[in-house]
Amino acid sequence: MLVLWNTLIVITTFCLMEIVATLAHKYIMHGWGWGWHRSHHEPRHGWFEVNDLYAVVFALLAIVLIALGTAGWWPLQWLGAGMTLYGLFYFLVHDGLVHRRWPFNYIPRRGYLKRLYQAHRLHHAVNGKEGCVSFGFLYAAKPEALQAELRRRHGRKPKADAARARRDGKSVAQSESRAQDLPPKSTE
Repeated sequence: MLVLWNTLIVITTFCLMEIVATLAHKYIMHGWGWGWHRSHHEPRHGWFEVNDLYAVVFALLAIVLIALGTAGWWPLQWLGAGMTLYGLFYFLVHDGLVHRRWPFNYIPRRGYLKRLYQAHRLHHAVNGKEGCVSFGFLYAAKPEALQAELRRRHGRKPKADAARARRDGKSVAQSESRAQDLPPKSTE
């Protein structure tokens, strides 16, 4: 029976971490903690960015919970395990799939992963910390709803349809918009 409780605690913590991460992303990272998070919204130079300090903070908290739990403060170790599991998914999906921080060239073409990918691209469509949409990491609203919200907030289409896939470091839409900026070819 204890194994069932422990498993339930890990799964519940994992699910609650999406809520915690969403709120932290919206109100801390895009609020008073923008100093660290700004690096995540700018071109990255090198393997690490200052924003990675948030992952270190969450990892340290999980380590402390696991240590306290194994020292006799049940169920803290299982809360820490749930946080660690969420961190693993964050690393795989957010850092790997969306931002390609490790060799991972898969761009999802359909289903949930495509929706998640597009939602996060739309989050990055806004320059600066204000006016962004989609603060979750593993939950994603429909891209059409996010685009409508961006248009409502900013009175225009999102920057170069940021939800579209990237090729050679440039989004398809950026390449198309640059092509549209060129003068028309003469037919004479």
